[in-house]
Amino acid sequence: MNQYKYTAEAAARFNKHGVDLTVYGQADPSVTTVHIRVAEGHFEEFYNVKSSYTIYVISGHGTFYLNDEAVEVNATDLVAVPPGTRIYYFGNMELLLTVSPAWDEANERHVRFLEKNQIPNTPRP
Repeated sequence: MNQYKYTAEAAARFNKHGVDLTVYGQADPSVTTVHIRVAEGHFEEFYNVKSSYTIYVISGHGTFYLNDEAVEVNATDLVAVPPGTRIYYFGNMELLLTVSPAWDEANERHVRFLEKNQIPNTPRP
């Protein structure tokens, strides 16, 4: 019998470098769907060698850094990140991420970790 519905309660939940992730069922090898909540930023710059990331901004605003280019985003914006594009982001946002083909840890490459004091345009204590 086919499974058509995936719930947040049954999803994998974890925090990765400053973002809370809810990863829904990995039943389809063509795509991974992830709900993301970020309060300050994703403090790791990384890229994926095989997968495209499509990110819909549900609410909030922030800045994505894609190959060092700042891309300001607001609710209802869509960000398309091709394979091989370095990415990190800052802001207070709720996001929906689709990864195609499905996310595979073996295809993700770490570039560097970032510190909170590296967030641009943020008041410092």
